[in-house]
Formats: sequence, structure tokens, C-alpha cells
Amino acid sequence: SHKPRLFIRSLQTMRALSGSCLHIPCNFGIKPQELEDENPIYGIWIKSDLRFATAPQNVVFNSSKSVNIFQMNIVGNLRARDCTTLFSNLQANQTDVYYFRMENGRFMSTASCNPIRIEVEDSPWTPTINISAGDLKEHQSVTVTCSAFTPCPHSPPELTLNLQQDSLRQTEKNTDGTFTTKIQETITLSDTHDGYNIRCSARYPVIGGNKTAETEVTLSVSYAPKYTSASISPSGLVSAGSWVELSCSSRAKPPIRSFTWFRNSKHGAVKVAVGQVYRLQMTNMTDLRSYYCEAENILGRQTSKWCDLK
Repeated sequence: SHKPRLFIRSLQTMRALSGSCLHIPCNFGIKPQELEDENPIYGIWIKSDLRFATAPQNVVFNSSKSVNIFQMNIVGNLRARDCTTLFSNLQANQTDVYYFRMENGRFMSTASCNPIRIEVEDSPWTPTINISAGDLKEHQSVTVTCSAFTPCPHSPPELTLNLQQDSLRQTEKNTDGTFTTKIQETITLSDTHDGYNIRCSARYPVIGGNKTAETEVTLSVSYAPKYTSASISPSGLVSAGSWVELSCSSRAKPPIRSFTWFRNSKHGAVKVAVGQVYRLQMTNMTDLRSYYCEAENILGRQTSKWCDLK
């Protein structure tokens, strides 16, 4: 099979947002290998059908003309075999297959084997949130990145994260010649971040306004016991001989795996019981203020204040 005389390297399918632009990365090769330096070189885009002689309206752009059917512009240097093109103000009815053609003196050829399908969409793409660590724990510093697909790097989407500080927007070129816009923020996790919804919104500028899409992720943060306290039932004055229940409460993730009760004595703390509830018979000597509990999970432990029991 004979190789086509003109072939291009680009993406087979590209997606664009109506009212915005599309940056089409494009390089070409030709057989024979030489361009005619003495002759001008023109780049042409044809839509739908290669046979443009029978349907000249399918020639939507020709760099030799000052007025074209579609708002396209070859921004690459054709002499350097760069056919990168900027397609502006796309509309949904411009979804089609596009072919690149080159004319340079006697050399005229269409890259018939490398069509590019352009899909123009009315709704913007949902951004992506990425968190730099898988297992989230309190006191950990993590980086939250929000990235958005950027078909039009000339007017990239504006990104916002619902975290404290403002962050710098960056538009980066991908290896395939397309672009991605990102913002990053670093946060130090605490128990208050557990269950927090991080939201990122991408606002794409289009002709006549903006189009916005947003996404969210819910954080799951592990933390050592917090707000550990001891309480007594019944409360109020309790007579000698009666029973009281001391109860320990705490918040932790993963849940508390053990509660331990201690009593302060003149010899130091004495362990008196294990379990969330400790039942105790009062005597004249019982000083409830000397009792406290300790809650523990895999990340740590916390003791209640002994003065919680009045």
C-alpha cells in the first residue's frame, strides 16, 4: 500500500466547549520529504468530506484567504511542519470530522488517513479533585489539587476551592499537546476536617458569559480521642451505701477500643476498672473527684479531667 503523501500527527478526537476556542496540536510529515522553499505554503481545513471539489463549502479555512467560513487560524509555523491551529468561537453545529490539507507549489495533498473529529459540547467538564495521601490522619499536611480540562488555553477556566487561602492558577501543557488548568492548596488536617466536603468549581469563560461545573469529595480523617469526659448518674448528693454509675464519653476515629478508669490516690493513679461504664458503691470515704477515665484508639489516648465529677 502506498503511503499518503501528507500525514499529520494530532489527536483523533478533540472536545470543545461551545462559545469558547479549541487549541488543536498538529504536526505534519510529507513524502517526498522536501518543501518547496521558493513557493508559498498554505494550510487548509476541510470538514465532513474530502471531495471538496464537489462541495467547496466544506473548505472552512484556507490560510491563503483573508476571509474564511470558520474562525480558524494556523498558529504553527508551516515551514517547520507545525500545523497547530486555533479554532475560535465554536458552536455545537460545528461538531464534525476535519481534514488537514497542504498546498506548496506543485505539492498538494490532503491527510486523508488522519481525520480529526471535533466534538463541540454545550456543558463544561467536571473538574477533578486529587488529595496527595490516601489514608488521612490528623496533623498530616496534604496537598489538594483541583484540575480542569482546558481545550482553550487562551482563556482557561477559573478554578476555586472552598479552602482557606487563595491559590495560584496554572495552565500546564500535557504530553499530547493539550492543556490542563490546576490549582493547589496545602492543608494541615485536624479532626474538624473529618466529613468536610471539599468543593471545586471550574468557570469557563465563553462568548456572552461563563459556564460553570463543580465537583466535591468528602474527607475521611482519622484522629485520636477528643472531648473525653466523665459523668455521674444519678447526679446530685448521693448517700453512703447507694450505687452510682460513672460513664465515660469520647469522640474518635476509628472508634474507641478501650475505656479505662483510674482513681488518684496518695500513691499515684490506680487502675480500678475497664469499660465505658463503672459502677461503684459509695462509702463515707468515697471522693468522686479522684476518679477519671481514659479513652484509647489506635492513634492515641486522652484522659478526662478528674474535676468533671462534682
